[in-house]
Amino acid sequence: MEIAYLQIAVPTGKNCKSKSKQFPTLTNRTRCLVNHAHTLNTLPMQSKAATVEAYIKSLPEERQQAMQQLRSQIKAHLPGGFKEEMSYGMIGYVVPHALYPEGYHCNPKLPLPFMNIASQKNFIAIYHMGIYADKKLFDWFVNEYEKNSKQKLDMGKSCIRFKKPEHIPYALIGALAAKMTHEEWITIYEKLKNK
Repeated sequence: MEIAYLQIAVPTGKNCKSKSKQFPTLTNRTRCLVNHAHTLNTLPMQSKAATVEAYIKSLPEERQQAMQQLRSQIKAHLPGGFKEEMSYGMIGYVVPHALYPEGYHCNPKLPLPFMNIASQKNFIAIYHMGIYADKKLFDWFVNEYEKNSKQKLDMGKSCIRFKKPEHIPYALIGALAAKMTHEEWITIYEKLKNK
């Protein structure tokens, strides 16, 4: 299977080294937002599917079920204003240009990303930009995860990873999706982007 790499620009500034993931002039929360963009820039993607349905159908059967269940939880709980689409070769939930015409600072032609789910080679990943931009939401998720899973939380700078589909706390991911409106995400994003 051919692996494609995403090509997006990571903002640079004084003392900013995009390839090293070191952003000394940025605040920690802004650094996380930029690190997320850098991670999406270098993440090997396995799908060139044009639709969410085609993406799911291309996965192994055990991954199809998990991705469909994640998708159902997210769609059932995500507040209005977000749009589901293929984004960065993954299932994405974005703020469309109709609601945020500026788009994503890394590539304004793209809508503002909020959440993605992906079936990677060795794990299922959930990317949630709000969790890295809002410490209160991050703390809530870590606390709730401990209550909802016996598994150790495997969380990096831009994703939550699950090596086994049966370890995914689907209801918790649905609750996480419900925690932030598109208006709240735009407000947080604007504050971080302009720091």
